[in-house]
Amino acid sequence: MSDKLLSLDEVCKMLDKPEVTVKRYARESLLPSVEKDGKLMFPEPSVLQYMEIEKRLGR
Repeated sequence: MSDKLLSLDEVCKMLDKPEVTVKRYARESLLPSVEKDGKLMFPEPSVLQYMEIEKRLGR
């Protein structure tokens, strides 16, 4: 598994979602996140897993 952390902007682009939505996903624990140097960061494997779930749901 990759230890790579993705920025909020990268995740927004990958999921094609606005910043406010991705922040809500993080706040509601739908998408794991960590704060690093004052910025919201997302573990790459978690984002890829979320994308796979959305794909299976046909979103």
